[in-house]
Amino acid sequence: MISKAQRKQTWLLMKRNYILYLFLLPALLYIIIFNYWPMYGIQIAFKDYLPYEGIAGSPWVGLKHFTKFFNSIMFWDLLKNTLSISIYSLVASFPIPILLAFMINYTKNEKLKKLTQTITYAPHFISTVVLVGMLSIFLSPRTGFINTILEALGGERIFFLGQKEWFRHVYVWSGIWQGTGWASIIYIAALSGVSPELHEAAIIDGASKLQRIRHIDFPAILPTITILLILNMGQVMNVGFEKVLLMQNDLNLEVSEIISTYTYKMGLVNAQYSYSTAVGLFNNIINFCILIGVNRVAKKVSGTSLW
Repeated sequence: MISKAQRKQTWLLMKRNYILYLFLLPALLYIIIFNYWPMYGIQIAFKDYLPYEGIAGSPWVGLKHFTKFFNSIMFWDLLKNTLSISIYSLVASFPIPILLAFMINYTKNEKLKKLTQTITYAPHFISTVVLVGMLSIFLSPRTGFINTILEALGGERIFFLGQKEWFRHVYVWSGIWQGTGWASIIYIAALSGVSPELHEAAIIDGASKLQRIRHIDFPAILPTITILLILNMGQVMNVGFEKVLLMQNDLNLEVSEIISTYTYKMGLVNAQYSYSTAVGLFNNIINFCILIGVNRVAKKVSGTSLW
């Protein structure tokens, strides 16, 4: 229980630092307006939403839309496609920025280090639309340079975006190319905080670079790795909607239709607002449960967690 004296002291501190709170106000308003206020509309997942009646006037139907989704012939395919792309992306992309950070950290040539950082960071600033356009050009079965190289090496031309078995590979590895450099920044920053004295002592004892990475650098950035892994696991059901939708076509739809694209088509294209809200809410609940579970496991195993 907060005492009257503590409340008074808190109020005096806020009054004294009111300028700081004024700076905080725009961000707070942004979060309230765009993150919390829209949560009012979640209730249409439990209603038959009628635009002319509004959210409050639409009739309640309980779990009707959730049951409809679970009984849909699309349910297991959507779940499988979403998880397969997301887990593949997580397993393939998560370790690579760590390895890149180690390589940059141990590069003695400053010019080479800056050049490598610039080259690897640059793809992050390419928009999703431009990236998919580049993929369409580079992987074109007729004019794409990738197929030209394959043919020159004695292989056959491949329609990468038209064959379902290639969709996940193109999606994941293009994402790795685009995001690895940017994702490595936080690891490079963590490595910069490692005491040079530890490395000097290890060098005197005859430790190799791999031994120094294993026994000094890796333990130092392990809490950072754990936190980022927890955050990534909390987004495991949120596969990049824009990129999948832009890469999607009738030929690869069997493996490219995921929960987020299905929600978009049901909600905005087919105007099934309540049903699409129920599907989206289910997706977010699964993410939340995974986040809670992984955070709890990480706290027990390593002692590092979000809370």
